[in-house]
Amino acid sequence: MTNPAERPRSVLDLKLLTPARVALGRAGSSLPIKAQLQFTLDHARARDAVHAKFDPAALMLGLAELGLQACEVRSRAGDRSEYLRRPDLGRRLDQTSRERLASYSTGTAQLAVVIGDGLSAAAVQAHAIGVLRHLLPALAASEVRIGIVVVGSGARVALGDEIGAILSAQMVLMLIGERPGLSAPDSLGAYLTFAPKIGRNDAERNCVSNIHRAGLTYKEAALKIAWLVREGLARRITGVKLKDESGDRFWEPAALGSTERDKSPS
Repeated sequence: MTNPAERPRSVLDLKLLTPARVALGRAGSSLPIKAQLQFTLDHARARDAVHAKFDPAALMLGLAELGLQACEVRSRAGDRSEYLRRPDLGRRLDQTSRERLASYSTGTAQLAVVIGDGLSAAAVQAHAIGVLRHLLPALAASEVRIGIVVVGSGARVALGDEIGAILSAQMVLMLIGERPGLSAPDSLGAYLTFAPKIGRNDAERNCVSNIHRAGLTYKEAALKIAWLVREGLARRITGVKLKDESGDRFWEPAALGSTERDKSPS
């Protein structure tokens, strides 16, 4: 078995900078037992995240605590199995949800916020409320008006396009569980689409990804999302034409609260 003390310093430094599987060592022609067991555990956690139960009621309660009005909807995917087999069904609302949302279509909100389970309900349950807690003051600082928050079950990213169109929103923000990885089974993604409507493609969206305990903090994610919302509305674009130029030029920092890392699940 390879002795860790004998590994080059550059390799040991790299292990401190990334959760990726580097410099695992070897036992003969195989991985060490510890590395193999860790791989098996992480793979199981990723599979569990895909099939984890979504709890819209808990999210609705968290949204109410933030003072937000919320509405629950479903896609056309009847269950989790159908959702995984038929991605197209996760991109469209069922008829009951369409009718429910139509009653909220006021046309006064600039931004429609949608929270969808995606491929990791665990990520949404853990991080969505925390991100919104930091994002709301940032949006308020730019006088961005948001309306009802929609919680969607069986959701793919494109479900937000139909929701935003029904709500007559200028832009839609979809917070959704990303495809689980071996190092991050609970990663949250944020997708922004200007002028949402059925048929938008990924080139017309901006994405802020890897929001989790070892990735972007809630505050960092909120700053990037708020910048993209503000600039997207001002320039009337999202996607490949809108580059994230927020960098370290944080605007209205006082409106975003503490500078400490806030990674506590909500």
